[in-house]
Amino acid sequence: MPIEVKTTIRHLDQNDFGRVAYDVMGHVFEIHNDFGRFFDEKIYKRELSRRCPLTQLQVPIEVRFESFRKLYFLDALVDGGAAFEFKTVESLTDRHRSQLLHYLLIADLSHGKLINMRTEQVQHEFVNTMLRTSDRTGFEVTDRGWQEIGDKPIMGWCTAFLHDVGTRLDLSLYEEALIHLLGGEDQTLREVDVVSGGCALGQQKFRLVAPSVAFKITALTDDPRLFENHARRLLEHTSLKVIQWINVTKDEVSFQTIRK
Repeated sequence: MPIEVKTTIRHLDQNDFGRVAYDVMGHVFEIHNDFGRFFDEKIYKRELSRRCPLTQLQVPIEVRFESFRKLYFLDALVDGGAAFEFKTVESLTDRHRSQLLHYLLIADLSHGKLINMRTEQVQHEFVNTMLRTSDRTGFEVTDRGWQEIGDKPIMGWCTAFLHDVGTRLDLSLYEEALIHLLGGEDQTLREVDVVSGGCALGQQKFRLVAPSVAFKITALTDDPRLFENHARRLLEHTSLKVIQWINVTKDEVSFQTIRK
């Protein structure tokens, strides 16, 4: 299996999850009242585990494809099917919601809850998805003038990887997998000259497929011409000659080679 949750998972419907979440939040409110808001995440999680014996902490989830390995840890899994992610931040953001959604998708779970213990009153939000793994692996592949550059079959490899793990996951996973294929961070991250009117403005780091060939992975649903327009401006003002662009949406994965 390309994705393995290192514990037994059971799928809860919304009503069952609601009952578990109600019990958990009762403990969370009591912990917040007893401990206050200034402790680290790990303290709150460990106290929840002490008060709620059905809680498993730091549940490992491993993503595997060929020689690529990525390990994630879900903060808390209660009663085998209710996911909880703890934060100690000023306020919950879209990034936190996306992180929990990512965990739900790779664990093939439907319901989770974000909990922020740092605020004066506990901040908490539901995160839900109806998508199953099968919903994220039946995408269409489109080739918008893609040309392989370098000695790695990027289009074929990425397509096979996505058919295994699915779309809609955090883009950093896809980037790490491609960087692994290309030989690692040391082989891909390079300083690139930035110029304007023949004058050097400095250097900026880009990840390269080959010399003067950068890659970019996005999840854009807007008009692709907007990204392409900005990509061409980037090429005009750097020593890069090509951008290999991979756009991953739920139903379509597109590959495009953008040249200077």
